[in-house]
Amino acid sequence: MPITSRTAHRLAATLVVIALPFAHANAQKITSPKEQFGHDIGADYQLVNYTQLQEYWQKLAKESNRVKLERVGTSEEGRPMWTMVISSPENIAKIDHYRDISSKLAHAEGLTDDQARELAKEGKAVVWIDGGLHATEVLGAQQLIETAYQLVSGTDPETMRFLNDDIVLCTLVNPDGMELVSNWYMRNPDQTKRTMSALPRLYQKYIGHDDNRDFYIANQSETRAVNHVLYNEWYPQIVYNHHQTGPAGAVMFAPPFRDPFNYNFDPLVPMELDLVGAAMHSRFEAEGKPGVTMRSGSSYSTWWNGGLRTMVYFHNQIGLLTETIGSPTPQDIPFVPQNILPRGDLPFPITPQTWHFRQSIDYSITANRAVLDIASRYREPLLYNFYQMGRNSIARGSRDTWTASPKRIQAVLDQVAKDRAATSAGEGSGRDRTQLALNPFGGTVPVKYFDLLRRPEDRDPRGYILPSSQADFLTATKFVNALIRAGVNVDRATSAFVVAGKNYPTGSYVIRAAQAFRPHVLDMFEPQDHPNDLTYPGGPPKPPYDNAGWTLAYQMGVQFDRILDGFDAPTERIKDLTKAPAGTVARSGGGWLLSHATNDAFIAINRLLKNKDDVYWVKNAFTANGKSYPPGTLYIASHGSTMGTLQTLATEKGLSFDAAAGKPAGDAMKLKPTRVALWDQYGGSMPSGHVRWLLEQYEFPFDVVYPQTFDAGNLSAKYDVIVFVGGAIPAQDRAAGGGGGAGGDNGERFGGQPKPEDIPAEFRPWLGTMTVAKTVPQIRKFIEDGGTVLTIGSSTNLAYHLGIPVENALTEMMNGQERPLPREKFYVPGSVLTARVDNSFPIAAGVGVNGHVDVFYDNSPSFRLKPEAGMKGVRAVAWFENAHPLRSGWAWGEAYLDQGVEIVDAPFGKGHVYMFAPEITFRGQPHGTFKFLFNGIVLGGSSQGGASNLTTEP
Repeated sequence: MPITSRTAHRLAATLVVIALPFAHANAQKITSPKEQFGHDIGADYQLVNYTQLQEYWQKLAKESNRVKLERVGTSEEGRPMWTMVISSPENIAKIDHYRDISSKLAHAEGLTDDQARELAKEGKAVVWIDGGLHATEVLGAQQLIETAYQLVSGTDPETMRFLNDDIVLCTLVNPDGMELVSNWYMRNPDQTKRTMSALPRLYQKYIGHDDNRDFYIANQSETRAVNHVLYNEWYPQIVYNHHQTGPAGAVMFAPPFRDPFNYNFDPLVPMELDLVGAAMHSRFEAEGKPGVTMRSGSSYSTWWNGGLRTMVYFHNQIGLLTETIGSPTPQDIPFVPQNILPRGDLPFPITPQTWHFRQSIDYSITANRAVLDIASRYREPLLYNFYQMGRNSIARGSRDTWTASPKRIQAVLDQVAKDRAATSAGEGSGRDRTQLALNPFGGTVPVKYFDLLRRPEDRDPRGYILPSSQADFLTATKFVNALIRAGVNVDRATSAFVVAGKNYPTGSYVIRAAQAFRPHVLDMFEPQDHPNDLTYPGGPPKPPYDNAGWTLAYQMGVQFDRILDGFDAPTERIKDLTKAPAGTVARSGGGWLLSHATNDAFIAINRLLKNKDDVYWVKNAFTANGKSYPPGTLYIASHGSTMGTLQTLATEKGLSFDAAAGKPAGDAMKLKPTRVALWDQYGGSMPSGHVRWLLEQYEFPFDVVYPQTFDAGNLSAKYDVIVFVGGAIPAQDRAAGGGGGAGGDNGERFGGQPKPEDIPAEFRPWLGTMTVAKTVPQIRKFIEDGGTVLTIGSSTNLAYHLGIPVENALTEMMNGQERPLPREKFYVPGSVLTARVDNSFPIAAGVGVNGHVDVFYDNSPSFRLKPEAGMKGVRAVAWFENAHPLRSGWAWGEAYLDQGVEIVDAPFGKGHVYMFAPEITFRGQPHGTFKFLFNGIVLGGSSQGGASNLTTEP
């Protein structure tokens, strides 16, 4: 409803009345940040750490009846995580009631429209405001302290209105990072020399900056805590995620965002997002705060799922992100000429000037208050629309629907072009000929072509069924738990049933599309179809904000069926996180057999080897117990304590162990504990951190090893296997005086390698850079002496340094010189591609289904084997078998990948090199390719871990 002048006066009068009891209720003394910390928030050269924030928030909770402090989780380093719930004392007294209203509207189940309107009228707008996700972006954490104080202490009419209409969830989302970064900055007593550069490690224990890339899989404890608040408890209508730093020549980027937006979520999402964005920009202009840009002012879009502010779109929530300049060390706003001229995406430019941290705090407060203001003024519509989007999703999941995507639109245009060519040759009616000639691509075309978008086989699924009989049902259960953490309704079959003529066993998972968070369901199961987003026709592609394709079911190798028609099944709702049914341990006098098809088999291997049990990798197929077992099956000999270990594994992990009279006939490798080295660097590598987390989950023992150790040599005395993730092995040595490590998160981006004397002694052994001249010879000797090296992504550069007979498949000749393919011709940003895999190689045992596996490819390498490769025993394990390997995402020029080799098995001296060109461990998500890494580690601990005798070439 428009707010007239008369309405505004009445509202102001009402607010005066409301303010009096609020002021009285808050009459107790509220400690200010300056009183608590000795300085104002935003003072030059000052940062508050997490310990101080926690103490202050606990004090505010005692001092104010506007506050309810809720513990929401524990960080990876063991610090408590808190959400400070702020609202009026009256609302705080009924906080569970308002939380329940938000939950009911979010799920939109069992409500009539009239009931939803009554709930919207009664409810309060729930607004999440966070800080500190990326801990070096210190503004987010510090502004959160000031925001909480102003809301708790303020008595002005506007604050009173916010407290009456809104419930604010203030959450510091990376406690460990805030503690690390603040302490690192404040360690220098000379405040003019304080800096956040050259942090010794990642600012989240495992994944650093990727803590904002973890949300749909929720591997990390901080992510799980946030997801619980957003999708399982509070269901805020607005989620505001603070980041830093703003575009050059500006102060802040704020919504609206640029295209493309994801076609899966409800159209109300981008509309309401633009509404809130407009309120933010209007307030900045009204307060005389210049320098806030939008849309094309930065790279942010609404396509990608998986970030804190982006996953909310798939839950019918308004997700906001701002990027704001600011540092406790004063800085200068540079002169960017094009940002001085006002334009639609930068209506109020700012001039070059010196900038202080407090100014950034004030901008953040303005943004926060703009969000709380629009939430207050549009409280009822926001709440009702929240319900309406959920209701829309339920309705769409209950009937036949079709989702338009770029490829489907292109198919229409291709058919139009084909028919136009035919009519030019004299075919078709005159009417069709006229319309097609006038409007072949841009305008209207005959409505008959619309039928191409409504083919029955292209309908959206009514649901998905994950059979409990699939080979790695334990990983399917992990996938289901990721959905549950994201608030998705998942059911489990209570008995066997039949759908579309197929039998499904008891325990199968059923995910119905008729639910409020249907957009997220579709996004986790269906392929993403990113548009061809080019700078100009024939020009280079515009990089997406993050990944272009990510379908989690594909990445995790989950087997599922898309059910296109309505169906019934005997199911029960899974109320909380689930686990696969307990496995079985057959009675046996000789030993047991364990399938290699499940990732959790490696937990069993590692526990058994730790207990000094005998475990064998059977290299040939065989028959036992009346069934066939493939190569790679594991045989476990029976000893005194073995049965107890297996029973624990069966109960905890759901693994099943078949009986065996003895070790199967044929060749078998006896496994032994493997000494594993995982590369890392000073400042921390995110890919290495993800693998560190992964190895811990599957109970592999390992050491984190830094360049100085590699350069010192004698590696064979300490390790059997070395893992080099992307960024470890340089293509060539850097010039003298170069920066940090050869890639990763913290090497160059956050300041590079410091001088040893500038850092505490405990971190100096981490310094150093991997070089071709000094490090590679030590790695070569390690392999020649019998070691195994696993290289991932760009670290497959090692193959060229060692002279392994492979060549880059993604090059072209230009003026007689070979060069990498330019982006105009080839560009595959983070997408899922399908590769052919030869499972006869031990490194590929248990990988994929029917000889195919989905791999995550992020402008990754691709190889061709040289003619002499066969004579040297170098073999292709996986490759792209055709010109169209894309399964989900965006692949510009994908035909260049045809027959490109992606995984290479290369004997070298007495040892072995495995080359994994795709990102087989990317962000801890592609469970379907984890076995490449795990197999490599286990094989590297065995003296028989080489390539198979197969000589088939792709």
